[in-house]
Amino acid sequence: MYEATGLTGPAPTASVSVKPVVLPAPERGEDLHVRVSAPVTGTGLPVVVFAHGYGSNLDGYAPLVDHWAARGFVVVQATHLDSRRLGAAADPARKPHLWHYRVQDVKRILDDLAVLEAAVPGLAGRVDHGRIVAAGHSFGGQTAGILVGLRVADPVTGVARDLSDPRIMATVQLATAGRGGDELTPFALEAAPWLRDQDFSHITAPGLVVAGDKDELPLSTRGASWTTDPYTLARGGKSLLTVYGGQHSLGGIPGYDAAETTDEHPGRVALIQQVTLAYLRHVTGVDHTDWRTAQAVLAGDAHELGRLESK
Repeated sequence: MYEATGLTGPAPTASVSVKPVVLPAPERGEDLHVRVSAPVTGTGLPVVVFAHGYGSNLDGYAPLVDHWAARGFVVVQATHLDSRRLGAAADPARKPHLWHYRVQDVKRILDDLAVLEAAVPGLAGRVDHGRIVAAGHSFGGQTAGILVGLRVADPVTGVARDLSDPRIMATVQLATAGRGGDELTPFALEAAPWLRDQDFSHITAPGLVVAGDKDELPLSTRGASWTTDPYTLARGGKSLLTVYGGQHSLGGIPGYDAAETTDEHPGRVALIQQVTLAYLRHVTGVDHTDWRTAQAVLAGDAHELGRLESK
């Protein structure tokens, strides 16, 4: 563990992952493949449903998934239709709906949580179905936001509907898109039309937003501050972890050897591991001590790796 963060947390225990658990989804065009990771001991385990970034898959984000699963959380990941493994994103008829398919994927996971639980040897009866957090990176962060009230105008119809799900109690959004409108670049309007009109004002669920202060995406003219919108434009009960020097991969959270990481930094990854875990334990009521410590250690601008603020 990278020690320079100044943060601590619970010791890891053994965990296990099972994949793929296949959920039939005929209307989707592809069955939903799911990975479930969980500690081998413990009861009343909270759940994190994690949505990957554009093009990734259920095997991504091991630095976060392994960390959370080894410390008391059941982590569920799906391969969404935009994954490079599937090629559905190249279908012009399906591309405008990719954002919506993702939300449907998570709702299918919630509907079939007992099926997923039973697929992992020894896990049945140890999961708390009443404590579920949605998390995601980049495109996946938007998916998590929609599940707690983010309104996205459908690129085809222009209609923004409430697709929130009351089973989601909170979110963790990492390097996630901000508001649309005239701040979007022509590239964004072409490549990600589901960003055209986003309304954060209906979100009331608690959430942690993680943003890198060097995350200069080609989607917005605003620069790195764009990814703080899920914090600044949503209502209260939110926290923001600003990662100093963090680009879109936030030091390397997509994988231990992810080629897309341009800002590889073990300290940034450790910071995000520890702060997100502390938040997950806090928001699900497991323990509040580590979250209070993180708030104290990362207050102001004194820490070399980042800053944590809340509203």
